[in-house]
Amino acid sequence: MSFVLDLYLVGVPWLHVLLAPYTKVEESFNLHATHDVLMYGVQPHALQNYDHRVFPGAVPRTFIGSVLLAWGTTPLAYLAGTQGMITQKADLQVLARLLLATINAIAFCLLRRAVARRFGRLVSWAFVALTISQFHLPFWMGRTLPNMFALFPVNLALYQLVNRASNSTRPSPTAYHRAIALLTFTATVFRSEIALLLAPLALQGLAKGYTTPSSLLKVGVISGVYSAALTALVDSYFWQQWPLWPELHGVFFNVVEGKSAEWGVSPWHTYFTSSLAKLLIWSLPLSVLGIGADRRIGAMLFPYLSFIALLSCLGHKEWRFIIYVVSVFNIAAARGIAWTITKPKSKFLVRLSIIGFVGLIASNFAATTLSTLASMNNYPGGDALSIFNAHYVNETRGVALLLGLVTEPLFTLLAVHVHISNLAAQTGASLFLHTHAPPFLPGLNVSPPNQNWVYDKTEHLTPQMLSGSKEVTHVIAESDGTGSSLPTGFSSSYWRPVRSIEGFDGWRINHRLRELVKGRGKGLMENLDVFARPLEMVFREKLVILEREGR
Repeated sequence: MSFVLDLYLVGVPWLHVLLAPYTKVEESFNLHATHDVLMYGVQPHALQNYDHRVFPGAVPRTFIGSVLLAWGTTPLAYLAGTQGMITQKADLQVLARLLLATINAIAFCLLRRAVARRFGRLVSWAFVALTISQFHLPFWMGRTLPNMFALFPVNLALYQLVNRASNSTRPSPTAYHRAIALLTFTATVFRSEIALLLAPLALQGLAKGYTTPSSLLKVGVISGVYSAALTALVDSYFWQQWPLWPELHGVFFNVVEGKSAEWGVSPWHTYFTSSLAKLLIWSLPLSVLGIGADRRIGAMLFPYLSFIALLSCLGHKEWRFIIYVVSVFNIAAARGIAWTITKPKSKFLVRLSIIGFVGLIASNFAATTLSTLASMNNYPGGDALSIFNAHYVNETRGVALLLGLVTEPLFTLLAVHVHISNLAAQTGASLFLHTHAPPFLPGLNVSPPNQNWVYDKTEHLTPQMLSGSKEVTHVIAESDGTGSSLPTGFSSSYWRPVRSIEGFDGWRINHRLRELVKGRGKGLMENLDVFARPLEMVFREKLVILEREGR
């Protein structure tokens, strides 16, 4: 049974990666850093080719997570390559994301074992059911956000605090200090907001006698100094700035200078009234039940609730900033479920509680299914570039075979120079999808016969500038939404539309459901189909692939 539960914790995030293999702009720094470390290596002469030289972002980010992910992906890529499972660079993106999802899932597997030891097997089963039935956490566990690199050590810290006997009144000093060290490392290297979780946990430890002031100071200083030294050495090298501490730079930019407000400001209560409900679904009300059922839950939740309250003082808010609290709230909710099932003396009430629990999990899965379907169709840039690669590689090979001249000059003649619009770059057109241009992972047979394509993401190029550039042979352009064959500004004298790419644009009620409600339904089978699909996805044209006329 333990193995099956762990399989669910690993398999569901894997499924999300495979169903939605593309990424968005917020994931691009770590994804492209992983690409560059993987393809170019880390020698000094290779750094000039790195993507962050061209697109540095608003603030520097650490390379530590990306370097480790790239190094872990490399042997897996060669192993998968021997089995014919890696056929193009895009497969390496999926492999790297699967590895990240697996690493985060391992922490959940450890946490599940700690929950079983502390609260019982029933609670651990409910914890797994709640975790895998939610959308945001399993979906994002394999995505290269800085928060997902931070998630692993934060969950390991929670594991240290939870992994003890059920009658234990406090964690051991060793386990508590490990948790402090892990959170200090995470705040120093990956996400500075974790310091707002570290502070209330440290105060709780001092108030409850988990540690002493001198011991706490010693652990904090040692782990903080070593972590700061590590990130300064690694990131100063990759960014070629000395000295550089990325997270300290981020704190100064976002908090001291207040630049985070440029990305939007939300009311102080947003995390409590909106974000938690979005992340937790039914775990939010069930966690309240858990607090009432077991006094240990309140003590466990205190640092995390304090973390949310402290983070609420900052104007700019995003749900991913509090993603780390999902684990502990799911434990609390699972304890509430176990109490509901085991407390009643009547068998009828027990069965009713089990049915209710199953219904809540089923509704979680239903909401997650809708979110997953929407997300699968919400990466038009990735779809467009994949379609483009497949379409023109077949055309090039077809012309070459037709002429019987498979030579290097022919491939030079048929070279492709595609300009990728900003929307396409933000919605999935990553470096891993540059399948017909170097670099390629050395020793892995993923390079196509035609490798001289140019993928251009130069910003602020107008349609007139693209038309006047003889080098640009194709454009993945943003649609203007008018339904015309060519986007605004592109002339038919220069460009011919080849393919339009649609993306998710919302949900609507099945129009036949309205007819059924009005008594105008048709046959039984059609009525069943309407009830099976009460909602319909709405698509809208997002991007258009253009080819230069006379090419």
